[in-house]
Amino acid sequence: MLEVENLHVSYGAIKALHGVSLKVPAGSIVTLIGANGAGKSTTLRALSGLVKPAQGVIRYDGHDIARLPAHKIVSRGLCHVPEGRMVFANLTVKENLRMGAYLQKDRKWIAEQTDYVFGLFPRLKERETQAAGTLSGGEQQMLAIGRALLSKPQFLMLDEPSLGIAPLLVKAIFERIVEINREQGLTILLVEQNANLALEVSSYGYVLETGKVLLEGPSAELRANPKVQAAYLGA
Repeated sequence: MLEVENLHVSYGAIKALHGVSLKVPAGSIVTLIGANGAGKSTTLRALSGLVKPAQGVIRYDGHDIARLPAHKIVSRGLCHVPEGRMVFANLTVKENLRMGAYLQKDRKWIAEQTDYVFGLFPRLKERETQAAGTLSGGEQQMLAIGRALLSKPQFLMLDEPSLGIAPLLVKAIFERIVEINREQGLTILLVEQNANLALEVSSYGYVLETGKVLLEGPSAELRANPKVQAAYLGA
């Protein structure tokens, strides 16, 4: 569903990505792991059109989207849940979800999908009239994922969903990520510093280091790799 070839991204004189290539099959969960500054978030930002690559091909659903603006990419079904959640703090939970459905016209589908999100995350239903800025970090992450689901995505990119969240809620959120993948058939590209958890829920993984793909392979093989264990799994 997504094929990236030789992706280069620079921030001014600083080169962030040096020829990253990766594939994400339809219906799968694929993860990018690596240390801070490895280029994981930059990769997602390039895929969603927030930064423009200096070089490379981004082929999504058979079409090169590397030069498309972000709003055109979203309209094709590729949705990005950014690091830090980025909810609209002054809007209610329900209003944030409506913002996710900005491009959707089918009111029946919007109502059904909103109910689906409330079923996934009952806490959001309890707080639907509450300002998003007053939610806990975990609740805001649930809202950010729910808002993305209202955009009718086919391909969901999640950037650090466990960041700054209590361990109990992290487990719940990752269970929901797997559920979304299975129930809605969504293809998911996951960036996550908790490498153990990321490799547990994904089928395939890429290890990024200083803007390059250092290793790749089935998630079970990466978990068993002594280098990955030493560097990222605390072994």
